[in-house]
Amino acid sequence: MKQEKQDIKGMIGDLEIKLEEIFVGKLWTLPKKAKEVIVTIAPYLSLISLVVIIPMVLALLGMSFFTPVAFLGGVTMGFGYTLSVLFGLVGGILALSVIPGLFKRQIKAWRILFWVSLINAVGKLLSMDLGNLIIGTAISWYILFQVKEYYK
Repeated sequence: MKQEKQDIKGMIGDLEIKLEEIFVGKLWTLPKKAKEVIVTIAPYLSLISLVVIIPMVLALLGMSFFTPVAFLGGVTMGFGYTLSVLFGLVGGILALSVIPGLFKRQIKAWRILFWVSLINAVGKLLSMDLGNLIIGTAISWYILFQVKEYYK
């Protein structure tokens, strides 16, 4: 089992290197002032995810109006809704967990945000939200890799 974890970590590490080559080496770079603003407000944006998590928790507990209504569209639609809420909840919890590291500008916090972007991408893929998968993931990776140098 430990070997499998190393393989997954190695694959994610390789993906991170490839994505950094693309989003830092081949695309235009953000101005330094813009990067500094993003790094400064990132912890506060993660705090906003708390507001998003509360309805997701209620939805998973079945206390949301949309949970039963989503299944009126069929099992596939209801399953997609539940899956997107679940992935959003996991991503939101991880985003909240990195707030202290974002204030301290730790690379560990940046990597967890990268994991959040991967989790969101998988969730969008499984729910077949291909537009958001491509555009949203590309924008989040572009911003993440542009500010990576500020995290040590």
